[in-house]
Amino acid sequence: MPGGVIDIAGISVNEATALGNSALFRGVSLVAGTLAGLPMNSWTGEGTSRKKVTSIFDDPDGPDGQTVFEWKETAFVHLILHGRCGALKIFNAAGGLVGLKLVSPLSWSVETPTAEEYEKNALPVGGVWFKMTMTDKTQVRLDATKFWYVPSMSTDGILGRGVINTARQSVATALAGDKAAAKAFSSGALISGLATPEEEGALEPNDLTEIRRQIDNAVTGVDNAGGIALINRVLKFTPWTMTAQQAQFIESRAFQIEEIARWTGVPPHLLMQTDKQTSWGTGVDEQNRGLSKFVLGQWAQRFEQRASRLLARPRWVEFDFAGLERPNFAVEIDLLLKQTGGKPILTVNEARAVRNLPPVDGGNVLLEPAPAPAPDPNGGTDDPTAQ
Repeated sequence: MPGGVIDIAGISVNEATALGNSALFRGVSLVAGTLAGLPMNSWTGEGTSRKKVTSIFDDPDGPDGQTVFEWKETAFVHLILHGRCGALKIFNAAGGLVGLKLVSPLSWSVETPTAEEYEKNALPVGGVWFKMTMTDKTQVRLDATKFWYVPSMSTDGILGRGVINTARQSVATALAGDKAAAKAFSSGALISGLATPEEEGALEPNDLTEIRRQIDNAVTGVDNAGGIALINRVLKFTPWTMTAQQAQFIESRAFQIEEIARWTGVPPHLLMQTDKQTSWGTGVDEQNRGLSKFVLGQWAQRFEQRASRLLARPRWVEFDFAGLERPNFAVEIDLLLKQTGGKPILTVNEARAVRNLPPVDGGNVLLEPAPAPAPDPNGGTDDPTAQ
Protein backbone atom coordinates (compact mmCIF):
# COMPACT_ATOMS: atom_id res chain seq x y z
CA MET A 1 0.00 0.00 0.00
CA PRO A 2 1.39 3.44 -0.84
CA GLY A 3 2.69 5.38 2.12
CA GLY A 4 0.60 8.43 1.37
CA VAL A 5 1.62 12.08 1.30
CA ILE A 6 3.40 13.64 4.28
CA ASP A 7 1.27 16.53 5.52
CA ILE A 8 2.48 19.73 7.20
CA ALA A 9 1.47 18.13 10.52
CA GLY A 10 4.16 15.50 9.85
CA ILE A 11 1.65 12.67 9.39
CA SER A 12 1.36 10.34 6.40
CA VAL A 13 -2.27 10.42 5.24
CA ASN A 14 -3.42 7.34 3.36
CA GLU A 15 -6.33 4.92 3.41
CA ALA A 16 -5.10 2.99 6.44
CA THR A 17 -4.03 5.95 8.60
CA ALA A 18 -7.15 7.98 7.76
CA LEU A 19 -9.47 5.18 8.86
CA GLY A 20 -7.41 4.92 12.04
CA ASN A 21 -9.18 8.07 13.24
CA SER A 22 -12.32 6.99 15.10
CA ALA A 23 -14.50 9.93 14.01
CA LEU A 24 -13.62 9.53 10.33
CA PHE A 25 -14.08 5.76 10.48
CA ARG A 26 -17.49 6.24 12.08
CA GLY A 27 -18.53 8.87 9.52
CA VAL A 28 -17.45 6.86 6.49
CA SER A 29 -18.86 3.57 7.80
CA LEU A 30 -22.18 5.22 8.69
CA VAL A 31 -22.71 6.76 5.24
CA ALA A 32 -21.46 3.72 3.32
CA GLY A 33 -23.19 1.18 5.55
CA THR A 34 -26.52 3.00 5.57
CA LEU A 35 -26.60 3.28 1.79
CA ALA A 36 -25.50 -0.34 1.42
CA GLY A 37 -28.41 -1.39 3.61
CA LEU A 38 -30.98 0.30 1.36
CA PRO A 39 -32.63 -1.78 -1.39
CA MET A 40 -31.26 -0.85 -4.82
CA ASN A 41 -33.99 -1.79 -7.27
CA SER A 42 -33.98 -1.86 -11.06
CA TRP A 43 -37.10 -0.56 -12.81
CA THR A 44 -38.65 -0.15 -16.22
CA GLY A 45 -41.51 2.16 -17.19
CA GLU A 46 -42.67 5.31 -15.44
CA GLY A 47 -45.24 6.39 -12.89
CA THR A 48 -47.83 3.82 -11.86
CA SER A 49 -46.92 1.62 -14.83
CA ARG A 50 -43.35 1.02 -13.72
CA LYS A 51 -42.34 -2.45 -12.56
CA LYS A 52 -39.28 -4.09 -11.08
CA VAL A 53 -36.91 -5.97 -13.36
CA THR A 54 -33.82 -8.06 -12.79
CA SER A 55 -30.41 -6.56 -13.53
CA ILE A 56 -26.69 -6.93 -12.94
CA PHE A 57 -27.11 -5.05 -9.64
CA ASP A 58 -29.15 -7.86 -8.10
CA ASP A 59 -25.81 -9.64 -7.47
CA PRO A 60 -23.02 -7.58 -9.09
CA ASP A 61 -20.09 -9.66 -7.82
CA GLY A 62 -21.61 -13.08 -8.45
CA PRO A 63 -22.41 -15.92 -6.04
CA ASP A 64 -18.75 -16.50 -5.14
CA GLY A 65 -17.81 -12.85 -4.61
CA GLN A 66 -18.95 -10.13 -2.24
CA THR A 67 -22.54 -10.09 -1.05
CA VAL A 68 -24.72 -7.28 -2.39
CA PHE A 69 -24.40 -5.36 0.90
CA GLU A 70 -20.60 -5.78 0.97
CA TRP A 71 -20.30 -4.74 -2.67
CA LYS A 72 -22.32 -1.54 -2.21
CA GLU A 73 -20.55 -0.68 1.06
CA THR A 74 -17.11 -1.11 -0.52
CA ALA A 75 -18.12 1.00 -3.52
CA PHE A 76 -19.23 3.90 -1.32
CA VAL A 77 -16.14 3.65 0.90
CA HIS A 78 -14.03 4.04 -2.27
CA LEU A 79 -16.17 6.99 -3.37
CA ILE A 80 -15.98 8.84 -0.07
CA LEU A 81 -12.32 8.25 0.72
CA HIS A 82 -10.78 8.44 -2.76
CA GLY A 83 -13.39 10.33 -4.78
CA ARG A 84 -13.90 7.48 -7.23
CA CYS A 85 -14.92 3.87 -7.47
CA GLY A 86 -14.53 1.54 -10.40
CA ALA A 87 -15.13 -2.03 -11.43
CA LEU A 88 -13.96 -4.40 -14.14
CA LYS A 89 -16.80 -5.48 -16.40
CA ILE A 90 -17.16 -9.27 -16.57
CA PHE A 91 -18.84 -10.69 -19.70
CA ASN A 92 -20.15 -14.13 -20.54
CA ALA A 93 -19.44 -16.02 -23.78
CA ALA A 94 -22.35 -14.29 -25.48
CA GLY A 95 -21.02 -10.84 -24.60
CA GLY A 96 -23.56 -10.13 -21.86
CA LEU A 97 -22.53 -8.23 -18.75
CA VAL A 98 -22.63 -10.69 -15.83
CA GLY A 99 -20.40 -9.11 -13.19
CA LEU A 100 -18.78 -5.95 -11.84
CA LYS A 101 -15.56 -6.66 -9.94
CA LEU A 102 -14.66 -3.66 -7.78
CA VAL A 103 -11.02 -2.54 -8.01
CA SER A 104 -9.24 -0.60 -5.27
CA PRO A 105 -8.64 3.05 -6.29
CA LEU A 106 -5.03 2.56 -5.16
CA SER A 107 -4.36 0.37 -8.21
CA TRP A 108 -5.78 2.56 -11.00
CA SER A 109 -5.91 6.16 -12.13
CA VAL A 110 -7.81 8.25 -14.67
CA GLU A 111 -5.99 9.70 -17.69
CA THR A 112 -7.18 11.95 -20.49
CA PRO A 113 -6.24 11.12 -24.11
CA THR A 114 -2.98 12.44 -25.51
CA ALA A 115 -2.75 15.07 -28.25
CA GLU A 116 -1.68 12.37 -30.71
CA GLU A 117 -4.77 10.31 -29.89
CA TYR A 118 -6.95 13.35 -30.52
CA GLU A 119 -5.29 13.94 -33.89
CA LYS A 120 -5.75 10.30 -34.91
CA ASN A 121 -9.28 10.22 -33.46
CA ALA A 122 -8.16 7.20 -31.40
CA LEU A 123 -10.20 8.26 -28.41
CA PRO A 124 -11.27 5.89 -25.63
CA VAL A 125 -14.94 5.00 -25.23
CA GLY A 126 -16.20 7.24 -22.45
CA GLY A 127 -13.61 9.94 -23.09
CA VAL A 128 -10.92 8.85 -20.61
CA TRP A 129 -8.46 6.02 -20.06
CA PHE A 130 -8.20 3.98 -16.89
CA LYS A 131 -4.57 3.07 -16.25
CA MET A 132 -4.48 -0.04 -14.09
CA THR A 133 -1.63 -1.86 -12.39
CA MET A 134 -2.17 -5.62 -12.49
CA THR A 135 -1.05 -8.13 -9.86
CA ASP A 136 2.07 -8.96 -11.90
CA LYS A 137 3.02 -5.24 -11.88
CA THR A 138 2.21 -4.80 -15.56
CA GLN A 139 0.04 -1.85 -16.57
CA VAL A 140 -2.89 -1.77 -18.96
CA ARG A 141 -5.17 0.95 -20.26
CA LEU A 142 -8.89 0.30 -20.37
CA ASP A 143 -11.82 2.41 -21.50
CA ALA A 144 -15.53 2.34 -20.66
CA THR A 145 -16.09 -0.83 -22.68
CA LYS A 146 -14.30 -2.85 -20.00
CA PHE A 147 -14.34 -0.58 -16.96
CA TRP A 148 -17.17 1.06 -15.00
CA TYR A 149 -16.37 4.40 -13.37
CA VAL A 150 -18.21 6.49 -10.76
CA PRO A 151 -16.59 9.81 -9.73
CA SER A 152 -17.53 11.91 -6.73
CA MET A 153 -17.75 15.71 -6.77
CA SER A 154 -15.30 17.01 -9.34
CA THR A 155 -13.73 20.34 -10.25
CA ASP A 156 -12.89 19.33 -13.83
CA GLY A 157 -15.71 16.91 -14.63
CA ILE A 158 -13.29 13.96 -14.73
CA LEU A 159 -11.46 13.42 -11.44
CA GLY A 160 -13.48 13.09 -8.27
CA ARG A 161 -12.39 14.62 -4.99
CA GLY A 162 -12.29 12.35 -1.94
CA VAL A 163 -11.71 12.91 1.75
CA ILE A 164 -8.11 11.68 1.64
CA ASN A 165 -6.97 14.19 -0.98
CA THR A 166 -9.33 17.10 -0.23
CA ALA A 167 -9.41 17.00 3.56
CA ARG A 168 -5.78 15.98 3.94
CA GLN A 169 -4.85 18.84 6.28
CA SER A 170 -7.80 18.25 8.63
CA VAL A 171 -7.29 14.48 8.65
CA ALA A 172 -3.56 14.92 9.32
CA THR A 173 -4.32 17.26 12.22
CA ALA A 174 -6.76 14.73 13.69
CA LEU A 175 -4.19 11.95 13.31
CA ALA A 176 -1.53 14.15 14.90
CA GLY A 177 -3.91 14.64 17.85
CA ASP A 178 -4.27 10.87 18.20
CA LYS A 179 -0.52 10.48 18.08
CA ALA A 180 -0.01 13.22 20.68
CA ALA A 181 -2.59 11.59 22.97
CA ALA A 182 -0.84 8.24 22.73
CA LYS A 183 2.50 9.92 23.41
CA ALA A 184 1.07 11.70 26.45
CA PHE A 185 -0.13 8.43 27.96
CA SER A 186 3.11 6.58 27.24
CA SER A 187 5.58 9.33 28.20
CA GLY A 188 3.57 12.04 29.96
CA ALA A 189 3.23 12.67 33.67
CA LEU A 190 0.10 10.89 34.94
CA ILE A 191 0.73 11.24 38.68
CA SER A 192 -1.95 12.63 40.99
CA GLY A 193 0.40 14.86 43.01
CA LEU A 194 3.80 15.46 44.62
CA ALA A 195 4.69 14.64 48.24
CA THR A 196 7.69 16.55 49.60
CA PRO A 197 9.18 16.38 53.14
CA GLU A 198 8.73 19.34 55.45
CA GLU A 199 12.00 18.60 57.24
CA GLU A 200 15.17 20.23 56.02
CA GLY A 201 17.89 18.11 54.58
CA ALA A 202 18.00 15.40 51.94
CA LEU A 203 16.45 12.02 52.48
CA GLU A 204 18.25 8.78 51.86
CA PRO A 205 17.05 6.63 48.90
CA ASN A 206 15.79 3.99 51.30
CA ASP A 207 13.73 6.66 53.07
CA LEU A 208 12.08 7.71 49.78
CA THR A 209 11.15 4.11 49.02
CA GLU A 210 9.65 3.65 52.47
CA ILE A 211 7.68 6.94 52.23
CA ARG A 212 6.21 5.95 48.89
CA ARG A 213 5.27 2.52 50.25
CA GLN A 214 3.51 4.06 53.22
CA ILE A 215 1.59 6.55 51.05
CA ASP A 216 0.48 3.88 48.55
CA ASN A 217 -0.61 1.53 51.33
CA ALA A 218 -2.50 4.30 53.16
CA VAL A 219 -4.33 6.14 50.41
CA THR A 220 -4.61 4.01 47.24
CA GLY A 221 -7.04 1.21 46.41
CA VAL A 222 -10.67 0.49 47.26
CA ASP A 223 -9.79 -0.88 50.69
CA ASN A 224 -8.75 2.61 51.84
CA ALA A 225 -11.91 4.34 50.62
CA GLY A 226 -13.34 6.48 53.44
CA GLY A 227 -10.43 5.64 55.75
CA ILE A 228 -7.93 7.85 57.59
CA ALA A 229 -4.40 7.94 56.18
CA LEU A 230 -1.55 7.72 58.70
CA ILE A 231 1.98 8.44 57.42
CA ASN A 232 5.02 8.33 59.71
CA ARG A 233 6.49 11.44 58.13
CA VAL A 234 5.78 15.17 57.98
CA LEU A 235 4.95 15.66 54.30
CA LYS A 236 3.56 18.40 52.10
CA PHE A 237 1.25 17.20 49.32
CA THR A 238 0.86 19.26 46.11
CA PRO A 239 -1.93 18.08 43.74
CA TRP A 240 -0.94 17.71 40.10
CA THR A 241 -3.56 19.77 38.25
CA MET A 242 -4.30 20.04 34.55
CA THR A 243 -2.50 22.91 32.87
CA ALA A 244 -4.16 25.33 30.47
CA GLN A 245 -2.20 23.72 27.65
CA GLN A 246 -3.56 20.28 28.56
CA ALA A 247 -7.11 21.67 28.68
CA GLN A 248 -6.69 23.19 25.20
CA PHE A 249 -5.43 19.83 23.98
CA ILE A 250 -8.64 18.14 25.14
CA GLU A 251 -10.72 20.89 23.49
CA SER A 252 -8.83 20.45 20.23
CA ARG A 253 -9.58 16.73 20.30
CA ALA A 254 -13.31 17.51 20.58
CA PHE A 255 -13.04 20.05 17.76
CA GLN A 256 -11.61 17.37 15.48
CA ILE A 257 -14.91 15.50 15.68
CA GLU A 258 -16.75 18.62 14.52
CA GLU A 259 -14.24 18.98 11.69
CA ILE A 260 -14.80 15.40 10.54
CA ALA A 261 -18.56 15.99 10.79
CA ARG A 262 -18.19 18.91 8.36
CA TRP A 263 -16.21 16.87 5.86
CA THR A 264 -18.53 13.85 5.91
CA GLY A 265 -21.84 15.66 6.48
CA VAL A 266 -22.65 13.38 9.42
CA PRO A 267 -24.19 15.19 12.45
CA PRO A 268 -21.85 15.23 15.48
CA HIS A 269 -24.29 13.25 17.63
CA LEU A 270 -23.97 10.34 15.18
CA LEU A 271 -20.20 10.54 15.67
CA MET A 272 -20.87 10.00 19.39
CA GLN A 273 -20.34 13.64 20.39
CA THR A 274 -23.42 14.36 22.50
CA ASP A 275 -22.14 16.86 25.07
CA LYS A 276 -23.12 19.80 22.84
CA GLN A 277 -26.38 18.24 21.64
CA THR A 278 -29.31 20.13 23.13
CA SER A 279 -32.06 19.48 20.56
CA TRP A 280 -33.03 15.95 21.59
CA GLY A 281 -36.33 14.35 20.60
CA THR A 282 -37.81 15.84 17.47
CA GLY A 283 -34.67 17.94 16.92
CA VAL A 284 -32.44 14.89 16.61
CA ASP A 285 -35.05 13.19 14.42
CA GLU A 286 -34.97 16.16 12.05
CA GLN A 287 -31.17 16.08 11.96
CA ASN A 288 -31.29 12.40 11.03
CA ARG A 289 -33.75 13.20 8.25
CA GLY A 290 -31.42 15.96 7.13
CA LEU A 291 -28.63 13.40 6.82
CA SER A 292 -30.85 11.36 4.51
CA LYS A 293 -31.86 14.36 2.42
CA PHE A 294 -28.67 16.37 2.15
CA VAL A 295 -25.93 13.70 2.41
CA LEU A 296 -27.14 10.19 1.60
CA GLY A 297 -29.41 11.38 -1.21
CA GLN A 298 -26.54 13.01 -3.11
CA TRP A 299 -24.32 9.94 -2.91
CA ALA A 300 -27.23 7.73 -3.95
CA GLN A 301 -28.18 9.81 -6.98
CA ARG A 302 -24.58 9.94 -8.18
CA PHE A 303 -24.42 6.15 -7.98
CA GLU A 304 -27.90 5.58 -9.47
CA GLN A 305 -27.25 7.59 -12.61
CA ARG A 306 -23.93 5.90 -13.35
CA ALA A 307 -25.45 2.50 -12.66
CA SER A 308 -28.46 3.20 -14.89
CA ARG A 309 -26.15 3.72 -17.86
CA LEU A 310 -25.22 0.04 -17.71
CA LEU A 311 -28.84 -1.05 -18.25
CA ALA A 312 -30.72 -1.16 -21.52
CA ARG A 313 -33.10 1.78 -21.75
CA PRO A 314 -35.68 2.48 -20.44
CA ARG A 315 -34.40 0.53 -17.43
CA TRP A 316 -32.97 2.45 -14.51
CA VAL A 317 -31.70 1.97 -10.94
CA GLU A 318 -33.04 3.57 -7.77
CA PHE A 319 -32.30 3.32 -4.06
CA ASP A 320 -35.40 2.83 -1.91
CA PHE A 321 -35.32 5.39 0.92
CA ALA A 322 -38.84 4.57 2.14
CA GLY A 323 -37.70 2.52 5.10
CA LEU A 324 -35.17 5.17 6.14
CA GLU A 325 -37.48 8.17 5.89
CA ARG A 326 -40.74 6.76 7.21
CA PRO A 327 -42.01 7.85 10.64
CA ASN A 328 -42.28 5.48 13.58
CA PHE A 329 -44.63 2.54 13.14
CA ALA A 330 -47.53 3.92 15.20
CA VAL A 331 -47.52 7.29 13.42
CA GLU A 332 -47.27 5.65 10.00
CA ILE A 333 -50.23 3.32 10.60
CA ASP A 334 -52.34 6.23 11.89
CA LEU A 335 -51.56 8.30 8.79
CA LEU A 336 -52.38 5.41 6.44
CA LEU A 337 -55.69 4.75 8.18
CA LYS A 338 -56.64 8.40 7.87
CA GLN A 339 -55.74 8.44 4.18
CA THR A 340 -57.87 5.34 3.51
CA GLY A 341 -60.93 6.52 5.40
CA GLY A 342 -60.25 4.32 8.40
CA LYS A 343 -60.51 1.11 6.39
CA PRO A 344 -58.11 -1.76 7.15
CA ILE A 345 -54.96 -1.78 5.00
CA LEU A 346 -53.55 -5.16 6.08
CA THR A 347 -54.93 -8.66 6.13
CA VAL A 348 -54.59 -10.69 9.30
CA ASN A 349 -51.68 -12.66 7.86
CA GLU A 350 -49.92 -9.51 6.64
CA ALA A 351 -50.22 -8.05 10.13
CA ARG A 352 -48.92 -11.30 11.65
CA ALA A 353 -45.97 -11.26 9.24
CA VAL A 354 -45.01 -7.82 10.58
CA ARG A 355 -44.77 -9.40 14.03
CA ASN A 356 -42.88 -12.45 12.67
CA LEU A 357 -45.83 -14.74 13.38
CA PRO A 358 -46.94 -17.63 11.11
CA PRO A 359 -50.06 -17.22 8.93
CA VAL A 360 -53.44 -18.60 9.96
CA ASP A 361 -56.20 -20.17 7.88
CA GLY A 362 -58.50 -17.58 6.36
CA GLY A 363 -56.13 -14.75 7.20
CA ASN A 364 -55.53 -13.57 3.62
CA VAL A 365 -58.85 -11.74 3.30
CA LEU A 366 -59.00 -7.99 3.93
CA LEU A 367 -61.67 -7.58 6.61
CA GLU A 368 -64.25 -4.84 6.50
CA PRO A 369 -64.40 -2.57 9.56
CA ALA A 370 -67.07 -3.44 12.11
CA PRO A 371 -70.15 -1.17 11.83
CA ALA A 372 -70.48 1.52 14.43
CA PRO A 373 -73.16 0.82 17.10
CA ALA A 374 -76.49 2.47 16.48
CA PRO A 375 -77.32 5.39 18.79
CA ASP A 376 -79.96 4.86 21.49
CA PRO A 377 -82.93 7.18 21.00
CA ASN A 378 -82.93 7.67 24.77
CA GLY A 379 -79.38 9.04 24.62
CA GLY A 380 -77.60 5.80 25.40
CA THR A 381 -76.08 3.17 23.06
CA ASP A 382 -77.04 -0.20 21.68
CA ASP A 383 -73.57 -1.51 22.41
CA PRO A 384 -74.13 -4.28 25.00
CA THR A 385 -70.51 -3.93 26.18
CA ALA A 386 -70.92 -0.28 27.10
CA GLN A 387 -71.15 0.47 30.82
